[in-house]
Amino acid sequence: MHSCTASSLKMRMPVNINGYFKRRVERLWYGAGRCAVVLQPLAWMYRAAVTLRRAGYRRGWLHSVRCPLPVIVVGNVTVGGSGKTPLVIWLVRHLEEAGLRPGIVSRGYCGRAADQPVLVDPASRAEAVGDEPVLLARRTGVPVCVCIDRVAAVEYLWRETDVTVVIADDGLQHYRLRRDLEFIVIDGQRGFGNGRMLPAGPLREPVTRLAEADLVLCNGPADSIAAHVFTLVPGKARALSGTRERDLDAFRGRRVWAVAGIGNPGRFHSLLANAGIDIAPVTVADHGTVDLDRLVVQHERPILMTEKDAVKYPGTSVTDAWSVPVDICMPVESAAAVARCLSGLETTVRG
Repeated sequence: MHSCTASSLKMRMPVNINGYFKRRVERLWYGAGRCAVVLQPLAWMYRAAVTLRRAGYRRGWLHSVRCPLPVIVVGNVTVGGSGKTPLVIWLVRHLEEAGLRPGIVSRGYCGRAADQPVLVDPASRAEAVGDEPVLLARRTGVPVCVCIDRVAAVEYLWRETDVTVVIADDGLQHYRLRRDLEFIVIDGQRGFGNGRMLPAGPLREPVTRLAEADLVLCNGPADSIAAHVFTLVPGKARALSGTRERDLDAFRGRRVWAVAGIGNPGRFHSLLANAGIDIAPVTVADHGTVDLDRLVVQHERPILMTEKDAVKYPGTSVTDAWSVPVDICMPVESAAAVARCLSGLETTVRG
């Protein structure tokens, strides 16, 4: 099997320029370089602003809203992906099994920012409402509403649907929306990077913020992070151009393009490599896209991508492009911790 490094692919791999620069910033945050020190004064200013804003909501200087439906917030303290979307899908299934009717609200990041609530369906376009909301609508089948103002989104679900509980995807810092439960998700592979606040590091809020959450969950084990662990397991690859499915074993030993426009593409690359697949990573920004036809012209090999990527290529003519879904494997202890957190809320909703 051929090894694949960034340097060996740099001259012969199609590169998404926007993705390239974003990934360079991420290497600054998660690597061992010292360049972030130059940005530390800005990070101090950012931390002061975050602290002041948080205090404003706590002391009532800034107005927060209690919605007519109970709200569970799933978020993180770092920029980029941590496994929030698979966790939201898992929570929807758990709540449904408990007899509740969950709905989801999202900002619709990288869609056309909506200042009025928009209901997402499986056929919605990712460029209009964002890739994650489309994926959530397809995977869960529950009402998904996007709006910059998540309070307005929750109120829309309350008025227009039969939802009894709402999950706010990536709403941890949206403090205008009061919440009944907070779940913080950490990427166990990358942790908190260099531990610095934006823009010197990946932190949106200080690590001390974890102590205020109802539950901290970690996507994969991580040293020195006290959290309940879960893992992601891949399912069958699904063709973008139809309904065909293949076991990942069908790609074992083959060279494939690996497209991962997610916060931590390395996790997807490792998933494929662990399945014995020889990967050629394609540089693409989080929520970004690449030219699939150009990939095929350069080297006619299968294209494997995440589900979040797949929703951005409707009607593609590329027949050998596949999405690889993932589901959460929640150990018994972690599942029990989640159930304990949800038990009071479930009792309240049932009345």
